[in-house]
Amino acid sequence: MSDVVELVLRSTRVITPEGTRAASVAVADGKITAVLPYDAEVPAGARLEDFGDDVLLPGLVDTHVHVNDPGRTEWEGFWTATRAAAAGGITTLLDMPLNSLPPTTTVDNLRTKQDVARSKAHIDVGFWGGAIPSNVKDLRPLYDAGVFGFKCFLSPSGVEEFPQLDQEQLARSMAEITGFGGQLIVHAEDPHHLETAPQKSGPAYADFLASRPRDAENTAIEGLIAHAKRLGARVHVLHLSSSDALPLIAAAKREGVRITVESCPHFLTLTAEEVPDGATEFKCCPPIREAENQDALWEGLADGTIDCIVSDHSPCTTDLKTPDFASAWGGISSLQLGLPAIWTEARRRGRSLEDVVRWMSAAPAELAGLSQKGAIEAGRDADFAVLAPDESFTVDPAELHHRNQVTAYAGKTLQGVVKSTWLRGVRIADNGTLAEPTGRLLERNN
Repeated sequence: MSDVVELVLRSTRVITPEGTRAASVAVADGKITAVLPYDAEVPAGARLEDFGDDVLLPGLVDTHVHVNDPGRTEWEGFWTATRAAAAGGITTLLDMPLNSLPPTTTVDNLRTKQDVARSKAHIDVGFWGGAIPSNVKDLRPLYDAGVFGFKCFLSPSGVEEFPQLDQEQLARSMAEITGFGGQLIVHAEDPHHLETAPQKSGPAYADFLASRPRDAENTAIEGLIAHAKRLGARVHVLHLSSSDALPLIAAAKREGVRITVESCPHFLTLTAEEVPDGATEFKCCPPIREAENQDALWEGLADGTIDCIVSDHSPCTTDLKTPDFASAWGGISSLQLGLPAIWTEARRRGRSLEDVVRWMSAAPAELAGLSQKGAIEAGRDADFAVLAPDESFTVDPAELHHRNQVTAYAGKTLQGVVKSTWLRGVRIADNGTLAEPTGRLLERNN
């Protein structure tokens, strides 16, 4: 790497691992070379970008995104998803293995998806593999091919090409993955609790909420912990919704179980009480729960039981969001809005932007082993978001960059405006205007 500084980014508020301070950040060859005093002399030949009092953050890392490309590109594609991410301050995402055709369950399928993504990525993109009943033999080859770990479902996924694992299949896949040092990430809802819960079609959100009870999450997580403890496995709980599971998870962590947990902006900023009947833009699985449950999730973030916040961006075409909560597609689109949504609620609860950066950049990068991402410090990629934290805006779906402008945040006023986003020292988003794609495809240990 050249030591000739090409760019200096300056702000009175730069969030670094050591805290927030006025600083100048030197960049060469797409890497951060130094974090310097605010008034450091700009090297000859270097360009200065001075952001004044806007906050310079490390680019966000979103490890839970359903891009659906190829095969269901009309739901979401790499071009549109990565544009939305860039507009929202995200510089790295990991794509989930299902909802595309083919799913990422073999090396050939991974290569197909990479070929589609390569020319369309506005930000850096990596891939999770999938663990399904029929592909235990494919797990090690997928890992060697660069996937960051493996996703499985314990209940039906919603698409037939990605079936769930029963408890025996879960143990078999987990043992195989643990054997080569991999990580299993799990949609943890117990199918038996879902089957016995009251099922009622129609527009009433209360009926849908009753059909996805907290016990389904709690039981699945309890079983997952038991398997992980027995096998010494590394497991990650996806999109935690039930706060009742927090004591189980906290106890497992204290016992040394290798478990991490994420939650999502919709669980942390939206509540069941505010969901209108028929408003299936709010439908996701597991569901948005009550305000009291949300308060407990924030406590779990504060005490470290929940490690990170990621989007679970799971879009679909508008026609699949029918007014019937039983039949509508479950998924919430929030790639572009996650940072302001979380900052709005975090600020209200007395949390800092440093907390938000830890939850949405540093911790997801650590989860995925992306050592070059997630912090403003020398040696990391020069990935940044510039945020005006005191400015606000009202969400207009027409201004969103993801393919189908369906969002549960429509009409909400959020604090925190992303002014620009930078990938390896290049401005890729500027007040909502996107540059041509320059993202790279990432592989594990890249």
